[in-house]
Amino acid sequence: METEKGETEKKGWLSRLRDGLSKSTKRVTESITGLFTKKKLDQETLNELEDALIQADLGVSVAARLVGKLGKERFGKEVTDEEVRAAFADDIAEILQPVATSLVIDPARKPHVVLVIGVNGSGKTTTIAKLANLYKREGRKVMLAAGDTFRAAAVEQLKVWGERAGVPVIAKDTGADAAGLAFEALERAKADGCDVLLIDTAGRLHNKTNLMDELAKIVRVIRKLDSEAPHSCLLVLDATTGQNAHAQVETFKTLSPVDALVVTKLDGSAKGGVLVALAEKFKLPVVAIGVGEGIDDLRPFEARAFARGLMGLPA
Repeated sequence: METEKGETEKKGWLSRLRDGLSKSTKRVTESITGLFTKKKLDQETLNELEDALIQADLGVSVAARLVGKLGKERFGKEVTDEEVRAAFADDIAEILQPVATSLVIDPARKPHVVLVIGVNGSGKTTTIAKLANLYKREGRKVMLAAGDTFRAAAVEQLKVWGERAGVPVIAKDTGADAAGLAFEALERAKADGCDVLLIDTAGRLHNKTNLMDELAKIVRVIRKLDSEAPHSCLLVLDATTGQNAHAQVETFKTLSPVDALVVTKLDGSAKGGVLVALAEKFKLPVVAIGVGEGIDDLRPFEARAFARGLMGLPA
């Protein structure tokens, strides 16, 4: 019965993933399909395919890799657009497979501290709530810290989500010291025997110096209680920003110990291909993707399902 339920859930998620990727899929596949008026794969078609992949935010390096491999294997031969999409999907899955890893919560740590960073508007606060829901469903004891103390809306939003997920939220008044709040939350999480503490942070990239100082201070202060904290540092990226996501990864890597990515709002974007470009360039684990607003719409990232979905093929 459990297995059946799990299978149904998985099928439901895969169809939501396909629906969520529909804008990106349309952008990629229409370009590819439109090129196949001739049947033989010649240099002109390969060049046009490469342009189509770059336009779909897969990036220059990934486009060159996919088209180069296709040319080597199929040049001068008759091919259909579906064969091309299947070949690309296999190659994309190969690029994504090494980064498709779940965030492993270490049960030996009480709590495992997860620092969540990203620009304002990236979906950071809702990602925290969704992760809290996910861990709670796995039977873990979770606590949230509303560390984006500059935005009253972020604190209120986290409180609402925390209530919905049945998870306690440590919060202070707007403008309170974020590092002090993080310290207090870690003290409480330790005292309560929590398995996971998720800490929200501010994301004001227009003032990098302040942001850098604040993130550094949070890390410094929580290390007084746990010398190895944070145990994970997640950067949340909004897929609708497309190529700007590269600059965000570069910037945040200089500001904090980023060790994994979460990509949100894939359902609102035709730029889902950027995830492939990020995987190829930065090699950072993509621990979850979001394809909707619901509390269950953030799930572990599966390379093959994503690659085939992006190319409009059944998983």
